[in-house]
Amino acid sequence: MSLLHAILMGLIQGLTEFLPVSSSGHLALFKILFHVNTDNGILFDVLLHIATLIAVVIVYYKDVFKLIKEFVLIIRDLIHNLMVMTGKRSHPDRKPRKIVTTAYRKFVVMIIVSTIPTGIIGFAIKDFVERSETSLLVPGICQIITAAVLFLSDLAPDGRKGPKSASYPNAVIIGIVQGLATLPGISRSGSTIATSVFLGFDRRFAVKYSFILSIPAILGALVLQLKDLGDYTITGSDGVSYVVGMIVAAVVGYIAIKWMLKIVRNKKFKYFSIYCLIIGVISLIGYAVM
Repeated sequence: MSLLHAILMGLIQGLTEFLPVSSSGHLALFKILFHVNTDNGILFDVLLHIATLIAVVIVYYKDVFKLIKEFVLIIRDLIHNLMVMTGKRSHPDRKPRKIVTTAYRKFVVMIIVSTIPTGIIGFAIKDFVERSETSLLVPGICQIITAAVLFLSDLAPDGRKGPKSASYPNAVIIGIVQGLATLPGISRSGSTIATSVFLGFDRRFAVKYSFILSIPAILGALVLQLKDLGDYTITGSDGVSYVVGMIVAAVVGYIAIKWMLKIVRNKKFKYFSIYCLIIGVISLIGYAVM
């Protein structure tokens, strides 16, 4: 893989991971149309996702640190309650503790609840996703689906739900949608934000929830690929290309997140809907004539 290809793929990943147009779909289209041979393709895709994960952490570092802190405290209180139930916790601290006591703790539990169906669905359709990335058919159909979802989300009324008022069933639905968004052409950010808006989330919280929810999803994808990483060999030139691609993806991703906050708040999804529709139609035409 050339340095130019790495830079272009980093640019595509950084923009499309957070803008509602599907990063996997665009990367698949780029590889097919320009006959890009990434050699260690899965490894490079994972590295690009790690780069965009870094961008999320930088933008939402205060929230991420608070969520990690509350997660640790939740584990502590669960252990305490288990000891109380088994009679191993003596007086005076022998009463069970309430687990969800703050908005951030509720946020933590919702992220966990969403991640479970995402992981199950992602694992179940993993092989189909890999096969579908070699053809223009599935990305084309999924881009059109993304276009419809984005268009409808702009028509939805503004919601007011935050972490305190959002429900765990809401989190399950969003997790299912994120799992389906592993299909190339289904925008992860667009579909999860739109679903959150449909469920009555405040638009700003919908963006935050979607992007922070991407962290365990990306880490989970990395874990699934760890067993295969030993089969890859990286040359010196490939290593440079990979690092440069990651840097481009992280920087562009940071900018895209900031931009996305304004897009959702101002209900500008319809422009991306038109774009996705055009890309989807072109992809299907390309599939028909290739």
